[in-house]
Amino acid sequence: MPIALFALTLSAFAIGTTEFVIVGLVPTIAQDLGVTLPSAGLLVSLYALGVAVGAPVLTALTGRWNRKMVLLSLMALFILGNVLAWMAPNYGSLITARVLTGLAHGVFFSIGSTIATSLVAKEKEASAIAFMFTGLTVALVTGVPLGTFIGQTFGWRATFLTVAALGAIALIGSVLLVPKNLKQSAPATLRQQLEVITHPRLLLVYAMTAVGYGGTFTAFTFLTPILQDVTGFAPGMVSLLLLLYGVSVATGNIWGGKLADRIGPTSALFIIFGGLAAILFMLTFSAYNPIAAVITLLVWGAFAFGNVPGLQVYVVQLAERYAPHSVDVASGLNIAAFNIGIAIGAWLGGRVVEDMGLMNTPWIGALIVLGALVLTRISASLDSRELTTA
Repeated sequence: MPIALFALTLSAFAIGTTEFVIVGLVPTIAQDLGVTLPSAGLLVSLYALGVAVGAPVLTALTGRWNRKMVLLSLMALFILGNVLAWMAPNYGSLITARVLTGLAHGVFFSIGSTIATSLVAKEKEASAIAFMFTGLTVALVTGVPLGTFIGQTFGWRATFLTVAALGAIALIGSVLLVPKNLKQSAPATLRQQLEVITHPRLLLVYAMTAVGYGGTFTAFTFLTPILQDVTGFAPGMVSLLLLLYGVSVATGNIWGGKLADRIGPTSALFIIFGGLAAILFMLTFSAYNPIAAVITLLVWGAFAFGNVPGLQVYVVQLAERYAPHSVDVASGLNIAAFNIGIAIGAWLGGRVVEDMGLMNTPWIGALIVLGALVLTRISASLDSRELTTA
């Protein structure tokens, strides 16, 4: 892989840590700030909304900027957001810091995906995106459990200070490794950008992304309370389980990218969404037994983020076909769709916890993922019809 991909992966690691570490800190933050579990879970939703706004809007606004300058500016904003979270004296200021950090996240994965695909041959596009997103999955392997341990031991604010330091390392890596003259498409006009958000085929993929991740995060947001309150694991053991979950996620991400390259994005997504729905249903029953819960958790990790490369390369392929002048914007909108799904899923999970109880989140999440499975089948059918017509 080109050396520039290593810089993208390093930045993705820092950004992934700050996004997902909150899942391990939900009970700690709720207790420290005197808010409910659903309110603490709302920090996941509001961060995701920052990503959803930042991805398409800031991607479009920075379309004329040098790609390396955009990356460096994003990492500086990322560091600032985490420093503010470290200093946050109350719940409201923490929300502000999280939204600010989310703005940087959205643009990074938007332009990062298109940079990654431009650095490799067409038949390796999904693998290149998977390689970049490995930083995200490695964050789940090491960053999230370590950040959770730091938060449980030294207080949640110490976690955000640590993540800010990771961001500084990633910034230095970008300065040293990313070439100055990256391939850059001509900035899209407003009319061309509107084509992206109005084309039915692209909207269908965005719906697949949002619904699939909405179902996942309906349960994932409250994974730590499930493991502690239902399965009965101690907080220290939960950190270890998050580490094992992250290893499974990293494996699943690479596997998902290779599967998408081999059999095509929609075929891979159909397999992954189907497996994800099944394992979420299983968690509804297995969470009450420690051994069964751990096995379910490991299988869940393999499917949970395995759809990222397929979804991202699929939207880039469709954008090249239907909106070739706005591929960056199209990619950014898919990152927004990821995070709209995360925001709605985390919010819905909070409502389920409050109104129905904690253990209703997995099976409700499974039903939502089945919706993504249906949308994937529809999109694949449209692809086949268009190919036959051509």
